[in-house]
Amino acid sequence: MTTQPEPPADVAQVSVRRAPKVGAFVVVGGLVGFLATLVVTSLYPADPTVGFAALLGYFSLFGVTIGVLVGAIIAIVLDRRSQRRARLVSAERERVDAEPIEGDDQ
Repeated sequence: MTTQPEPPADVAQVSVRRAPKVGAFVVVGGLVGFLATLVVTSLYPADPTVGFAALLGYFSLFGVTIGVLVGAIIAIVLDRRSQRRARLVSAERERVDAEPIEGDDQ
């Protein structure tokens, strides 16, 4: 039985940080923008010729856009903050060969 010498493991310095999920901030910002638009639109009487749903849909274009923008800005600010708190750690890369499956002829 011959054993092959193990190759040396690669050691590298990597940065570890907690980063926010930008997509989640954008979606939540859009939902908050829509809810704010719903509240503001319902505070004032709707024009009978246009209707409440049409007004809500039109003003939602602005509310959702502003909410998405604010959510993205908050995510970017938190991402920049997390870059400052990043830590360097040593990581070792190892190669692991899979064990042969019983009954496999290869």
